[in-house]
Amino acid sequence: MRLQIFLSHSGKCSRRRALDLVKQGCVLVNNQMVCEPSFEVNLEKDKVYLEGIKIEVQDQEYVMLNKPRGVVTTKEDKHAKNTVMDLLPKSLRHLNPVGRLDKDTEGLLLLTNNGEFVFRLTHPKFNINKTYFVKIKGQLNEKDKLSLTKGILLEDRPTSPCKIRNVKLKNGITEFEIIIHEGRKRQIRLMLASLGYQVLYLKRTALGPISLKNLPVGNWRYLTEEEISALKSSMGLK
Repeated sequence: MRLQIFLSHSGKCSRRRALDLVKQGCVLVNNQMVCEPSFEVNLEKDKVYLEGIKIEVQDQEYVMLNKPRGVVTTKEDKHAKNTVMDLLPKSLRHLNPVGRLDKDTEGLLLLTNNGEFVFRLTHPKFNINKTYFVKIKGQLNEKDKLSLTKGILLEDRPTSPCKIRNVKLKNGITEFEIIIHEGRKRQIRLMLASLGYQVLYLKRTALGPISLKNLPVGNWRYLTEEEISALKSSMGLK
């Protein structure tokens, strides 16, 4: 296994951070400094140390959480009343959130100790779809719907094309699903705000091939082997 991947699979850091640490000379293999991220590690024989601490590849864990509104997606925040870690048992609080859902957004959030998994699910080049259910005030007109699907200019950079489906108008409120593969901060809210729409409710319902289904708000569960395999396949992992 390549050294960079070994480190990310250990749960100690992301793939990107592993690359930096190796190049900075922070990693020893059998007491020899290795600065090449692609260095091949023998999992049965080699001893790897990161900043003086021996690294072992951990059993990989994958958890799905249905995040409630008002909860912050972070491992630690002294200013936050509640974080997603408060919804997990202590035995799972070492896991890392895969990306972020803003405080006012609820829905599907994955947590894992697989750094490569986190990297591929959050990097836009892997084109992992993220499906959201949205409620906005007023009617979404066809012109604005087309603008959203083609891309909206945010911070001098256009958003990637997206899909909008199942549009319904009920009592002055438009409901619809929007599918994006980027993960820019507050992206959907900002896209709609740029066209003059107020988001009343936002929930992520699916990530790639997996969905919340009937998981209650505030609850968590382990991913099934089938879900893990489907996600890895969608990212090009074995």
